[in-house]
Amino acid sequence: MGTIKWVETIEEDSIVIEEWHTITVHKFNMGDVEDPEIYAAQGLWQWKQTEPGKFIIEYAQDVTYHISLDYQTYGYLCAIRCSLEKKRYSEFLLRFRQ
Repeated sequence: MGTIKWVETIEEDSIVIEEWHTITVHKFNMGDVEDPEIYAAQGLWQWKQTEPGKFIIEYAQDVTYHISLDYQTYGYLCAIRCSLEKKRYSEFLLRFRQ
């Protein structure tokens, strides 16, 4: 589970609280490449064509990717992170996580 944040709004004299979860939705490895940003583009594009990728693009906020060194393979690791509303987060887990 990732970071949780709340957004409070007032609607018709009542406080409405939205709960957002920041999670890692996908990870993939790259080898020891010269420019990891260029090589990550292919993996990102392929992931966006999958059902989980389409779901995240449609319902998530703040979709970002982070590239870090992978010391076990001497390559790079790319992680895609985003924020999902509580209901969408539950739906994502039920539909795509095993």
